Formats: sequence, structure tokens, C-alpha cells
Amino acid sequence: MSLYGALMTGVSGLSANSKALSIASSNIANVNTVGYKTGQAAFSTLLAAAANSGDVSSSGVIANQRQNVSMQGLLTSTSSPTDLAISGNGFFVVSQQTTNSSQSLNYTRAGDFAPDAGGNLRNSAGYYLMGWPLDSSGNIPSDRNDLTAINVNNLAGKAEATTKISIQANLQASTTPVASYTPGDMTAGTVTPDFQRTINVYDSQGGTQPVQLSFVKTSANTWAYEATYQGDVTKIGGATNNPLATGSMTFNADGTLATADNSAVTPTGSISLTIPWDPTTSGLNPQALSVNMGTVNSSDGVTQFEGASALLSSSVDGALFGSLTGVSIDTNGYVTAQFSNGLSQKVFKLPIATFSNPDGLTAVSGNAYSVSSNSGAPIMSEANTAAAGSIQSSALEGSTVDLATEFTNLITTQRAYSASARIITTASEMLDQLLQMTH
Repeated sequence: MSLYGALMTGVSGLSANSKALSIASSNIANVNTVGYKTGQAAFSTLLAAAANSGDVSSSGVIANQRQNVSMQGLLTSTSSPTDLAISGNGFFVVSQQTTNSSQSLNYTRAGDFAPDAGGNLRNSAGYYLMGWPLDSSGNIPSDRNDLTAINVNNLAGKAEATTKISIQANLQASTTPVASYTPGDMTAGTVTPDFQRTINVYDSQGGTQPVQLSFVKTSANTWAYEATYQGDVTKIGGATNNPLATGSMTFNADGTLATADNSAVTPTGSISLTIPWDPTTSGLNPQALSVNMGTVNSSDGVTQFEGASALLSSSVDGALFGSLTGVSIDTNGYVTAQFSNGLSQKVFKLPIATFSNPDGLTAVSGNAYSVSSNSGAPIMSEANTAAAGSIQSSALEGSTVDLATEFTNLITTQRAYSASARIITTASEMLDQLLQMTH
């Protein structure tokens, strides 16, 4: 090796260790960066022959940064439901704009998302969280690339129409049957009901609507019933549409329910009725209801015992209008809106992007990555399927930096840098001696 070769070797050592110092410094600076993945200096020799020199004894050094993108960081709990972490493989799909564009998509493990002024979830680096919008049945789009920014303010509220009513009541066994009864007589007022109660149901717009159930005994163990709408009858097309339903029910000798509908071929414990809403006056479509009177041959619903007629309990499904109170995100990536009336609705699902070689991704500003030829194309997967990990809400993934390791690297890098500088000064002194020999 010539003296000049020794000088160049020392210079390559200075350059390589400078880069190693830069990598260690970047790691230390990002020790508290959410989802940060450490870089590692990878040294390799550079032979003089590779630099088109005939002197193969001269060997320099180069340093390249190797990414540890696939390394899992420690998950820590937080108090925000929109703080997210991935346990396992994969990345959140993010974009610097709220509209979907495959050219603008990036990928990150930094899940410190919070709503911006428009309600879109964005992390501290300014990236918007992207997801699949769900249809009314909770299904994701058939095109897995159909992504949109997750927005938690788009839903102003939610109501749910009643479809089922359940009642538990007793009809007094000793009641005297009426002499004659024709369906509709209780609604018309020509027959006085032996027992009646009004139950409020919910329409599709979240309003409360009164439905009255009336009962009259027509013969031994047999009762007639009528269901009527007790609100503004113009909403159901006029009084001629009342009663909503009529029928008769029978009881066994032990007071248990034999059938709630004597017209049914098979004994049943429920009856059906429809509120014929007039769209022009109510703004509603007809609403079908099922009234559960109990289990046949059981006393868990309507009974006929010797005791005062009474409604013991009733329940209806559906709900009044409720405003948005917050969101939750489960391990499968479903973003669920929570409402003040107790209802919830799945509105988005978060995809997990996986790569054949995640360490081959290209780092971009904001602790995110873009696709490269070394990483392979992204695969949009659902959480907890195939190679994709699960999503943890109210948690963040910590930096993978180990300060003890990085400080050790600083010491070894500084010593190697000093040694490379010593090569240069020694070669310089030897050249000075060579030059002195010419005088």
C-alpha cells in the first residue's frame, strides 16, 4: 500500500464513521418519537481493486444505513381512544391529503392520531389516517383500494325504529265475558275493554309514538285484542286505519298462554301489526312491529290467573334520536360511533398494510415510509388476518431506540474516527520525511 493509499484509507474511515455517528445521533434524538425504528450502521470493505486500482492491498471502508423497520416497539397505554398501535406486522395507511390517491399514500407505525378542526384523524406529523368506509350493513368496499380519511364528526346522530315489543301481563281469569263482540268494537267505543295499556314505540326518525293494546274477554279462556294508534291519526291516513290489528288469544286451563293468535295454524306466542304511516303527512314509511305475548304453554308473558289485570313489564327495541358522543376502535380495526341514546354504529374499518420486505421501505419525513422496489407492493389486509397484526386502541408504540446501545456506539465510533484521523497524520509525517530526503 502506498502512502497516498494509506491517506485515502484514512479518509474513507473518517467518512464511514461520520455516517455512523450521524445514524447514532438520529437514533438518540428520536428516543421519544412514537413508532420510531432505529437505524444501524453497516460497515463493509472497499478494496482498491474495486476502485480500478492495481493495488489490491489497499482496503478502505464504507458505511450504509440498515433500517430495522420490522422491529416491534413496546406498547404503552394512553387515555385517548384515537391513539393506536399495531401489535404484530403491518402499518397504518396514511396520506397528507384527505382524498384517496394511491400516489400520495404512505405507511407508518406512529399512531398518535387526534381529530383536526374538520374531524379527520391526523397524527402529530400531519398524516391523515385512511380507512374503508362501511355501508349500512357494515361491509367494506369490494375494491380494497377504496380508502378515505377517517372522520369522527360526519355523523350528527342516530335513531332506530322499533320492530319488537315484548309484554308481560296478567288478564283476570274471573272477568265476565261480553255478550257480543265484533273486531273493532273497542276502538269504536261500542265495547268497553276489560284491560288496556299504551306502549310508546320509536319511529325511524327517532320520535315517540303511542300504540294502545286493548283486551276484552269473549268466552272462557278466550280474549280479543285490538292495537290502535293513539297519536294524530292523519299521520296514518285517517281514523279508518285504526285499529292497526285485531285478533283473539286463548289460554290453557292452568292459566298459561295457549296461543296469541287463534287464526295461526301453529300455536304462536306473538302477533304482527303494521303502523301504516302516510309519507305525505308523517314523512315516514309503514312500520312493521312484532308483539311478543310470551312463550306458548308458559307463564313468561301474558297469563290468565285469578288476580287483577295488570301490565307487569314491557320492553321495546329501537331508540330515540341520539347525538354523537365519541368513537371507539377495536382490535379488528372497526371504528364505531357511540351515541347518547346508547346506540352504536360501525362507520369505518382500518386496513393494515403489509409488505414482503418491510425493511426495504423508503423512509420519508414524519416517521413514515413509502413503497420502494425493495419493499414490494403493499397488501391491504384486515387486522388479525393472514400476516397482519391486531390494532390496540388507547395505546402507542414506543421508539425502538436503546440508549445504552447508542451511547456505546458513540464511544466506539469516536474511537474509530480518532484512529482514522491518526492514520492520516502518520501518513502525512512519513510523506514529510520522504520529502526531506530529496533535499
